[in-house]
Amino acid sequence: MRKLIPSWIRVPIAFFFIFGVVEFFIDSGDKPAFIEYPIVLLFLFLVLLILIAIEAIVGALENVMLHKLDEEAKARFLEEKEKQYQFTWIKNIYKKLLGSKPIEQESEIILDHNYDGIKELDNNLPPWWVYAFYISIVFAVVYLSKYHIFNGDTQFDELETELAEARTAIEAYKKTAKDLVDINTVTLLTEASDLSAGKAIFETTCVACHMADGGGGIGPNLTDPNWILGGGIKNVFRTVSEGGRSGKGMIAWKQQLKPLQMAQVASYVLTLQGTTPANPKAPEGDIWADENAPEEEETSAIQN
Repeated sequence: MRKLIPSWIRVPIAFFFIFGVVEFFIDSGDKPAFIEYPIVLLFLFLVLLILIAIEAIVGALENVMLHKLDEEAKARFLEEKEKQYQFTWIKNIYKKLLGSKPIEQESEIILDHNYDGIKELDNNLPPWWVYAFYISIVFAVVYLSKYHIFNGDTQFDELETELAEARTAIEAYKKTAKDLVDINTVTLLTEASDLSAGKAIFETTCVACHMADGGGGIGPNLTDPNWILGGGIKNVFRTVSEGGRSGKGMIAWKQQLKPLQMAQVASYVLTLQGTTPANPKAPEGDIWADENAPEEEETSAIQN
């Protein structure tokens, strides 16, 4: 190895090999071992110093030995060392891939014509270039057949497919992400935590107009089946979000409350249906029944 690879390559190779061994045997989680354990960094630094010292000592010994040789032996040693560090095997592989004739054989491929003493060689094209050219032809045929003969999916088709998948993923996410609900996706919340949060919001923002028991004051009674702007979770959510009747209804709360909070308070308001407040206000609006509810539930709601 020392004869084929110079020290400026041997040292990094040896260092990173040791580094890899240390990383393999030390479990440091997601972080590299030398960050998780500073002692490892110190160890690697010492290893690097040792490797550099070894190379320096070996180089010094070679220089001492070189000074002891006569001029002819010294010249042979330096020539051999230079050949070793020139990576001649790489050059030989490159020449084979190039496919050109060596200088000694150029007379076999020289062309007859010349211009002002300049002659031209009939070298073959480099094999790597020829193979790349053939591969490009095959690729062009396959590409032409797929996209222009058999009408394969183009980049525009792939973009449309990805956009459709993205829209579907967004809609699915919105259904499970309560903070992203809107009038179209809101559903009745029944969990105790949501209803408790809705009650807290109601007691903070709604009791002034609707009373603590929902019996109504300035605002309408929320316990009877009559609704001015429609009942059900979607209509109540819309009323909380956008406000009541223009000029005399309640304000829009969409600037003060988050979508989840509006869904919680709307769900809590619907739990007040059928309860008995202390001083109920007279019904306002029309009796509302959910058109999507089963017939038995609609009849029960009207009777209540």
